[in-house]
Amino acid sequence: MTLLIKPGDRSQRVADVQSRLRALGFQIDDETGSFDRSTTQAVRAFQQSRSILVDGLVGPNTWSELVEASWRLGDRSLYLTRPLMRGDDVLKLQQLLNALGYDAGREDGLFGPDGERAVRRFQKEYGITEDGIFGPESHISLIGLRVDRPGTAARLREELILAERADLSGSLIVVDPGHGGPDTGDHGADGSNEAQLCWDIAVRIAEVLADAGAKVRFTRTEIEGPTTSERAARANELDGDIFVSVHLNSHDEGDAAGASTYFFGGSRLGERLADSIQQELIGLGIRDCRSHARAYALLKETRMPAALVEPCFITNPEEEKMLQDPLQRAGIAEAISAGVKRYFESKGPEGT
Repeated sequence: MTLLIKPGDRSQRVADVQSRLRALGFQIDDETGSFDRSTTQAVRAFQQSRSILVDGLVGPNTWSELVEASWRLGDRSLYLTRPLMRGDDVLKLQQLLNALGYDAGREDGLFGPDGERAVRRFQKEYGITEDGIFGPESHISLIGLRVDRPGTAARLREELILAERADLSGSLIVVDPGHGGPDTGDHGADGSNEAQLCWDIAVRIAEVLADAGAKVRFTRTEIEGPTTSERAARANELDGDIFVSVHLNSHDEGDAAGASTYFFGGSRLGERLADSIQQELIGLGIRDCRSHARAYALLKETRMPAALVEPCFITNPEEEKMLQDPLQRAGIAEAISAGVKRYFESKGPEGT
């Protein structure tokens, strides 16, 4: 789905959205296919419950979350395929297998190689055909088990990564300049282009990190505009140590200002990375809009600690003016890079 479903629309797609929302327990006054006030409120409530952008519109990310939320464990067989199977049933399976010590990997609702290996180990121990497919027989065996500690294996994996993490020097940092190609992103009142500014800041970040001994790779060239999933796939192919996506914030109100960072809610290391970068950005005197857990597809699909960074609002006249100054952009890049360094320097579960 590429088109936006919005208030005022009337179609079968709207009726589908309404049906899914009602099935999930959200209040819809009328399922006639008209995107009315109750539908807008239900969409916003759903978006908030899923930690995605709350705008009352059904775009690609919200639609994907609606579909994923519709699946319950046992509704279908789960197996490794391309693109990966995804849904709340996968998430529940990951949580249960991790709690039992089978290490299904990050709890992100994506059935990948870690999930298949965990299913095979579970099947082997319980005398089920060892095919890596989580079907009815595996489901019956799993639901009868008592689970006391959710996420044990997933937490242990992150703790091991944290303990064994290399220094910044020699690490591979994947930098994702937001937007690009025909997608120019948002624009400031004075004509600033988000995609161009993100590219400039990303290049400066790469220079700083390279000087510190890191290897840096981009998810796109200056003229490309890959999709969110393509960016995540490129990062995964590069097998980076961390992933940093650079964007700029925007708002209808021109006085909205400040820096924000985002991380996937299931990743402790992603949270640490986002927090480290946020602390350095507010050190520049930029208003603190804090770090936030989000289920954005970009953060969910990357297989490494990831942070999405919005250092300021392009729609704020004063912050746009700051972005137009090369020295200020250099300062932002230095701060983001310092946050990356801070992340690598922190040791142990509580850091130093």
